[in-house]
Amino acid sequence: MPTDEQLLGVRAFRLSDDGKTLHLLDQRALPGEERWLEIREVEALALAIESLAVRGAPAIACAAALGLAACAWSFPEEPAGFRAATAAALDRLAHTRPTAVNLFVALRELREGVAAQPPETTAATLRSAIREIAVSHTQRELESCLAMSAHGAPLLPDAGGVLTHCNTGALATAGVGTALGVIRRAYAMGKRIQVFADETRPVLQGARLTAWELHRDGIPVEVIADNMAGYLMSRGEIKAAIVGADRIARNGDVANKIGTYTVAVLCRHHRIPFYVAGPWTTIDASLADGAAIPIEERDALEIHVHGDRRMTPLGVGARNPAFDVTPAELVDGYVTERGVFTAAELRAAIAG
Repeated sequence: MPTDEQLLGVRAFRLSDDGKTLHLLDQRALPGEERWLEIREVEALALAIESLAVRGAPAIACAAALGLAACAWSFPEEPAGFRAATAAALDRLAHTRPTAVNLFVALRELREGVAAQPPETTAATLRSAIREIAVSHTQRELESCLAMSAHGAPLLPDAGGVLTHCNTGALATAGVGTALGVIRRAYAMGKRIQVFADETRPVLQGARLTAWELHRDGIPVEVIADNMAGYLMSRGEIKAAIVGADRIARNGDVANKIGTYTVAVLCRHHRIPFYVAGPWTTIDASLADGAAIPIEERDALEIHVHGDRRMTPLGVGARNPAFDVTPAELVDGYVTERGVFTAAELRAAIAG
């Protein structure tokens, strides 16, 4: 059996030893360049999240928490001023990416942790509390990924093609990955998996990031355009599909990267199992169903322009929803750190 260390993959962020800098792998530059950002200010952290320098629901939450710990060194030393700066920073970070619920879980932990400290608590103590909360959140996310990979790996075929969409690997998490973590462990166990990575248009997280991670780890991967999955399914080349999640509603509806719903529909038509992997922090029990999940609309330039080249005529409009919602009835299994659930089982577990 593979060890946890063998499954970790690249670590997309780390806090410096002195706690004053968040080192962030700039995912916008991959796969061509491994460029690291040094984050010390709240606005730089917020812009890194908004511009997809860091992306993936668990990674956004961890980077926001660890980033706040680094940025807190620039906050006033007077306790009231420190608290005011912290509140402003939390508010700014809450307005970066609206769909992924993990971010709001981390921000709530930080807000409650600071509020629990007595009014006279020094800035130094508050700073330490923020760092402790951030490190703890990140460690829990990593442990969740390891547990998910163990629960999910048996679901994948012993041999054959597995389709995934967007990037759900170590880059998108605290390490290992959610859906890609399941794939990584299944391959390490000896399953002869051929991964098909959807390009994931328009920003190409699958082509740029998933392919980079899997190739780096020696796992067989081929990139396909998003509109090719149905053809490969019809030929019997894809045996299962597994994706991540940015938010799961109380009834099991799943918000994930745009195009996920299409994959689920194709899987159902071709009688191929469709799995969703996500930590329990991805579940938003406050929302009854997927219709209530806020869907981020990103800048239309992501559709119009690729690299330095405009791909559409000037004056033509474009829509750019970053996520779609897959109904629970299309999901064959939810892989979490607590085990694998059907939609009915997940609803019962959330209610209980």
